[in-house]
Amino acid sequence: MKKIIKDMISEKDKTMPILSFPSTSLTLSSVLELVTNSKKQVEGMSAILNRCKVSAALNMMDLSVEAEAFGAEIKYSAQEIPTVTKGIISDISEVNEVLIPPVGKGRTGIYIEGVRLAKQQISEVPVFCGVIGPYSLSGRLYDMTELMMACYDDEESVHKLLEKCTTFIINYINAFKKVGADGVIMAEPAAGLLSPTLCEEFSNRYVKRIFEEVNDEDFVLVYHNCGNTIPLIPSIKELGADIYHFGNAVDMEEVLKRMPSDVIVMGNINPVDFRNSTKDKIYSSSIDLLTRCSVYPNFIISSGCDIPFDSDWDNIDAYFEAVKDYYCENIS
Repeated sequence: MKKIIKDMISEKDKTMPILSFPSTSLTLSSVLELVTNSKKQVEGMSAILNRCKVSAALNMMDLSVEAEAFGAEIKYSAQEIPTVTKGIISDISEVNEVLIPPVGKGRTGIYIEGVRLAKQQISEVPVFCGVIGPYSLSGRLYDMTELMMACYDDEESVHKLLEKCTTFIINYINAFKKVGADGVIMAEPAAGLLSPTLCEEFSNRYVKRIFEEVNDEDFVLVYHNCGNTIPLIPSIKELGADIYHFGNAVDMEEVLKRMPSDVIVMGNINPVDFRNSTKDKIYSSSIDLLTRCSVYPNFIISSGCDIPFDSDWDNIDAYFEAVKDYYCENIS
């Protein structure tokens, strides 16, 4: 078992929610600054580390970065996470025209530099980078609905697109590894829209290949899927990840019953509650999830997905307070 994984299991009073964008209120920065400035990214990571008892420092889950490198059009605003507004092909038959961009194109260089700088300044915990998964990236380069239809109508072309996305993601992760990243969180949410058969063919086989290519004893592989993953677990659990991170669309107890006991399973406090709920509800829901799921030694609590940038820090603090209180009571 990898050392970072051993540390996470032995120190469950530390936790790893997908927490990055709320750093804007701690550093008085905008979301736009955070996604376009590597120094601001490190400032945000450090601010969260100083305030919260986390087990890793996470760069952001920005699912527009890779698509932008391929040439997709992106919408920016001061206080909204960037989104893809137009892909690069209008028909799957145009897949041969898709060129694999060099790593560093667009904002990928900013994110790599952010991790490099973070490794220089953060030594208390591992530093994880974030990437999008191959099927989710393909949907942003084309169109998510059209891509799903093409999985039935033109499998060969879809596989060509996935091959190109997979090659780029491998190159991108290796660039993060080169600057010192200790692990990667791969977000593949679009795969949750697929049937088990389609997920295996058009997502999992490529995710598994990526993990095999970048894996080593000092690098942690995290697979995140916030969709309805229960039907997909038989194939998802074979991906070779060290950590499987699930969203609030599923019951964590049901997930844990189906997952192997030798991998960490994380989730799944509703991320929207950090913005729209109250600190008392966050505290109670965190305690409830810990009580129900901590009977599984491989469970570690987390948010179900990316915590919104405009979340209430009282709510975020309540989550960490619940984790602290639960383990103080159950360890002592």
